[in-house]
Amino acid sequence: MTLSMVQTQAALDNSVVAFDAVRDVIDVVGADAATYLQGQISQDVLGLDIGSSRWSFILAPQGKVDGWFRISRIDDDRFVLDLDAGFGEAVLARLVRFKLRTEAVITVATRRWLALRGPLWSDVALEELGGLAVSPSWPGVEGIDVLGPTSEPVLGAGEAVPFGDPTVLAAQRIRAGMPAMGAELDEHTIPAEAGVVEASVSFTKGCYVGQELVARVDSRGNNTPRNLVGVRFEGADLPEPGIDLHGVDAPIGRITSAARTPSGVVALAYVKRGTEPDGSVRVTLPSGESAVGRLVTLPF
Repeated sequence: MTLSMVQTQAALDNSVVAFDAVRDVIDVVGADAATYLQGQISQDVLGLDIGSSRWSFILAPQGKVDGWFRISRIDDDRFVLDLDAGFGEAVLARLVRFKLRTEAVITVATRRWLALRGPLWSDVALEELGGLAVSPSWPGVEGIDVLGPTSEPVLGAGEAVPFGDPTVLAAQRIRAGMPAMGAELDEHTIPAEAGVVEASVSFTKGCYVGQELVARVDSRGNNTPRNLVGVRFEGADLPEPGIDLHGVDAPIGRITSAARTPSGVVALAYVKRGTEPDGSVRVTLPSGESAVGRLVTLPF
C-alpha cells in the first residue's frame, strides 16, 4: 500500500519512508578503469576512496553535458555509475567512444532504486536489503539510496517501512536543486548553469574531455547566460515543463520540472542572467489561466 501525499510528507518529516523507482547503472571494471575514467569525467576518480561516492559530469569535447551521474568506488578496479533511467545507453556510448587499448569492461543495466528518506532512515536494516547503499548527497536531505535491493525494507525491529507517493520524492529533488537528465540537463547545457559544479567538478585533477569550457567559465566567475532557480506557486495546478516563465513585463526563462506538494507547487526553472533572485513571476497553465509564483534560491 502506498501512502497518500500528506501521509508521505508526515513520514518524511518524522520517521522514514521508501520510494520505489529505477535508475540506470553502469559498471566499469578493469585494471585501467580508474585511469580511464580520470581522463573522461569531471570528478577526481583517483582521489575517490573505496566505499565513497561523488557526483560527476561527462562532457562532450565542446564542454556541454553528455551526462551527470553519481560515481561510487567499489574497489581499486571497479566503479559503479548510476544516473536517471533512460540515459544509461547514451552515457555508455560516450564512455566507450575513446576507449582504445584500455583494459576496462563497461556495461549498463537498469536496476531497482530504493530511496529511503526521513530522519529515522538509519533504523532500516540495510544489511538485509542487499544491493549497493550510497548517500543521495541531496542538500538538506536525510536518507540513503539502495541500488539493486533484493529484499523489502524493514526497521531493525522487523516493522515494514511504508512506501510513499513518488510525487513527494520529485518535490524533494526540486527543493534540493538536483537537476535531472532530460529536464534540467541535456546536450545544450553548460555545467555551471545547473548549479552543481562545486559538487561535481575537480579543478585540481588534471585534464579530462570538455575541461576547457568548464575552466573558462569558472575563471569568469561562472557568469553564465542563464541559471537554475527554484519557484513556488500557490494552488494545485502544474505548469508544464518547457513553458515560458514571465517577469513583470517579459519572459525571463522557462520551467523545467514541477511537482505538487500539500501546500502548493514547487518547480525548477532556468532564468536569464541578472533576474531578481526573489522576484514575482507568472506562468500560463494548461487550463489557460495564469498562476503567480515567486523565485527562490536553491536549495529551498
